[in-house]
Amino acid sequence: MKDIICECGHKNPYGTILCESCGKPFGEEEKSNEMLNMRYEGSARRSQTYKRTIIDKIWNFFSSVKVGVWIIVILVIASAIGTLFPQEMYIPPGETAASYYKEQYGVIGDLYYKFGFHNLYSSWWYIILLAALATSIIIASLDRFIPLYRSLKNQRVIRHDSFLKRQRIFGVTKTTDVDGILKKAKDELKNKRYNVREENGNLFAEKNRFSRWGAYVNHTGLIIFLIGAMLRYFPGMFVDDLLQLRDGETKAVPGTDGEYYVTNNEFIVELYDDDEDEKFQGAIEGTEQGMVVKNYQTNATLYKRVGDAVPGQEPKLTKVKEFPIRVNEPLKFDGFALYQSSYKLNEFVAMSFDLERKSDSEKLGNFTVDLLNPQEQYDLGEGYSIEVMDYFPDFKFNENGEPTTQSKAPNNPAFIFRIITPETPEGEVSFVAIRQNLEPLGETQHKVSFSGIETTNSTILTVRKDYTLWILVVGGAIFMIGVVQGMYWHHRRIWISRKDSEIWIAGHTNKGWFGLKNEVDQIAEHVGLDKPVDKVEKKNKEE
Repeated sequence: MKDIICECGHKNPYGTILCESCGKPFGEEEKSNEMLNMRYEGSARRSQTYKRTIIDKIWNFFSSVKVGVWIIVILVIASAIGTLFPQEMYIPPGETAASYYKEQYGVIGDLYYKFGFHNLYSSWWYIILLAALATSIIIASLDRFIPLYRSLKNQRVIRHDSFLKRQRIFGVTKTTDVDGILKKAKDELKNKRYNVREENGNLFAEKNRFSRWGAYVNHTGLIIFLIGAMLRYFPGMFVDDLLQLRDGETKAVPGTDGEYYVTNNEFIVELYDDDEDEKFQGAIEGTEQGMVVKNYQTNATLYKRVGDAVPGQEPKLTKVKEFPIRVNEPLKFDGFALYQSSYKLNEFVAMSFDLERKSDSEKLGNFTVDLLNPQEQYDLGEGYSIEVMDYFPDFKFNENGEPTTQSKAPNNPAFIFRIITPETPEGEVSFVAIRQNLEPLGETQHKVSFSGIETTNSTILTVRKDYTLWILVVGGAIFMIGVVQGMYWHHRRIWISRKDSEIWIAGHTNKGWFGLKNEVDQIAEHVGLDKPVDKVEKKNKEE
């Protein structure tokens, strides 16, 4: 594919429609008498020229605006579906996604989970869509920007006659004072803040060329924003997790690879007292609990691991600092921030049971079950023991009347015990829950009865780390700069050429034709030229 050599001597890439230098039309455009197609200045776009190899086809696919629009439509629809129900990271702690969505939202929630919308924004196909959108933006921008930049850079002052005649705004004036009019026109154009170039008595005036780059600045901002969004899925770049801590409990901070630990020394809830109630009576009456929380905070201690982690051993910790975590007053360290998010009061942590002989109600032993980590067997001595056959932390009966659990949180604990005694060494089975004591395999000689429960308070902290935020802000700012750059300025060009005893005037803009026409009319009137004709306006009037 050879370059196209114009009669003006300029070498144009294959596929060029208008000479980059003088504007002479080539090919089918040369035979037409219609207004010139000035989109991208008639430059040779790769996607419109090369279509042979697989690389050409991939390039042409992603350079299509239609493809980019469809990718955006699919992303918008998928993102909208992802907001119908909470994402998995926001469901209550202890709940399993498989059961939560089905229990809370029925069949639609179950489908929502099975199709992977519960983890939409980190799913592989959503990330591929983001990557495809970024690829489309980059290729479409390069496909258009490079030829357009080259054409605008190479444009000459003197233009081909056909180029001038086929502009939308064009006019001819016969005069005997060509030099005088051209001098006045040059001064008038400068007064209107045009950059004026002169060659052999011909004028070329241009302003606001930078507005043509607005779309590409816009695309650059989008690409940076998408890079920031995708970086959130790289380890160490972004953390947004929940950490539930019971009073006195110590856990590793999610996202720190076990380097940092935090202890909940005490969780505090403060309510408005009687003297303050009158001020907030309306707010209090509007709540279901009949009370308004004044403050809730976690008195926490942050620790850092000493040395490397050894599997199976408790880590050695050194105290970093103590801090009262309140709403909007997070504990910050090493790029992380722990925010006070929520809390649970009087959460079940242990249940106590008595083993009794039913015939004489004699208590044969007592045992306590840790609801967070129950043992498999409890030895009561003298041949008596209890075996935990099954445990349901959040018990309910399913549609078939079988016991099941709704979550891992001990909200409504229930057990199936095997009671082993000297009288019944083979064991007896008993189902025990709060206010329930069933014998599923028939009547037993012994029973396990509920005797007490231990509760504690829990704090729920949001763990945040975001090294991508500044990238998103920069990308968003550049995006808005591009929007303003392309929206509020128009690239305007005016050519004034001398042709013996005639002066030709032509004008072009990428948008805002009404404004350009008025400006050209004012210039023509001030320097003594006939007002040029807007061919589109003339055609509309004739029709």
